[in-house]
Amino acid sequence: MRLEHLNLVVNDLDESLVFYKAAFPHWRVRGGGESIWHGTPRKWLHFGDDYHYLSLNDSGTGNMRDVKSNALGLAHFAYVVDNIDTLVTRLALVGFDVAIMGAEDFAYKSRYFIDPNGFEVEFIEYLTDIPNERNRYDSE
Repeated sequence: MRLEHLNLVVNDLDESLVFYKAAFPHWRVRGGGESIWHGTPRKWLHFGDDYHYLSLNDSGTGNMRDVKSNALGLAHFAYVVDNIDTLVTRLALVGFDVAIMGAEDFAYKSRYFIDPNGFEVEFIEYLTDIPNERNRYDSE
């Protein structure tokens, strides 16, 4: 079992692609189009590789939940990357700074960013391939 895609409602497709193209330079726009969604015209696209993608849909309305609160909703989603320092550099080049430094120890390091729509996205680089070192918890 694996996660195939996330479906995100965004404000602006092009603005969103700037962030996600910098984060995932090996991904591409797989396809897209226009439709009516819940009575509202929208443009949509699938951005990813052959196995995993983000479904981005414009015509977003309302306010994103405050990611610094306990409000109901998505807190963040995360991707494993091979080199977090290179990712941080790519995102900085298109105007996105690290929002939260995240953890850093012998097993992994993580960085959190806020995308153009307010979604918090975590990126994590594992420094070991030993599962019990990657998946340590404070209670252990």
